[in-house]
Amino acid sequence: MTDTDLDPSDLIILRMLQDNAREKLETIAAESGLSVATVQRRLKRLRDSGTITTETAHISPDAAGYPMTFLILVELERERVDQLDAFRRKARDEPQIQQCYYITGEADFALIALARDMKDFEALSQRVFFDDPNIKRFRTSVVMDRTKVGQTVPLPD
Repeated sequence: MTDTDLDPSDLIILRMLQDNAREKLETIAAESGLSVATVQRRLKRLRDSGTITTETAHISPDAAGYPMTFLILVELERERVDQLDAFRRKARDEPQIQQCYYITGEADFALIALARDMKDFEALSQRVFFDDPNIKRFRTSVVMDRTKVGQTVPLPD
């Protein structure tokens, strides 16, 4: 499904769910001008097509005991497909890595990671980077302030 397949009612549904994934069907129906049954069918179609990929709760890292956030740029020694896939798997499997992007430029990957403190980050670094012979180098920046955090996608009006 592409943005051209989305009609104005779909966009209203998506906007409302991006703001609050627990929005009541009745509220969505009233806002979109559709019946509750129609909203249910559209939601099923949007989920089945992959337009809606997940519905999650955003948890405060501080409240969960992870007050430190890091931006990490990773450069691999070799970039064969199997080695890229191995690093992707490692990043996906590591709970403290929130996001992993394969990028162009000086680094191969950009990561967002959480840690309880510097000792915890040191342990994460050992597990993910130092123990991997294909990591050429990694550069870390400590996040001073989480100014904007989100996964919302801009939707056309």
